[in-house]
Amino acid sequence: MAQPTAQRAHQSRRRVHKPSWLLVGVVALSALSVVGSAAAADGCADVMEGSHRLLASSEEVDVCEAYGDRLVLVVNTASQCGFVGQFEGLETLYQRYRDQGFTVLGFPSNDFNQEHADEDKTAEVCQLNYGVSFPMMATTTVKGASANRLFSNLAAATQAPSWNFNKYLIDPNNHTVEHFGASITPTGGALEERIAERLGTSSP
Repeated sequence: MAQPTAQRAHQSRRRVHKPSWLLVGVVALSALSVVGSAAAADGCADVMEGSHRLLASSEEVDVCEAYGDRLVLVVNTASQCGFVGQFEGLETLYQRYRDQGFTVLGFPSNDFNQEHADEDKTAEVCQLNYGVSFPMMATTTVKGASANRLFSNLAAATQAPSWNFNKYLIDPNNHTVEHFGASITPTGGALEERIAERLGTSSP
């Protein structure tokens, strides 16, 4: 992974203000897969389960209650990964479509040995280096038997992440989950086109 610019390095030494984010997370090397998911009784897609702690915070959020009515892009992130620059594109998507019923949820994970052990350092990279304002969850497990409930459901509906920055687009209207791999960029391609289509708008 490329070293931060001098300016970013200077910024990273400043005191980190813990963000009041609400949630996030995703990556894999495959392109795109689509699998339907039945609706839960409360209107959420089945995959939207579980209460998750926010990054560098003691606050917990139920993903169904908080985001069940929105088009959600879940991403498993890692602040020391070569794909870390995708944070900028994810933030662009969030700012561009948030007022149209869309959100990004980031889930930092050290499953591929590329995340800081200290959540404050993870938050620093996200907030100061890349200006992330979308919800970020606490560092978690996203694959295997210990995966959190949301990622266990995503793996059952599509596939488990095979690398950092896998992306899962969850549509509450037609109860589908679409998987986009690590190499799929957030903006200007298939992922953004699908987001715009699901929202009934046009991408730039």
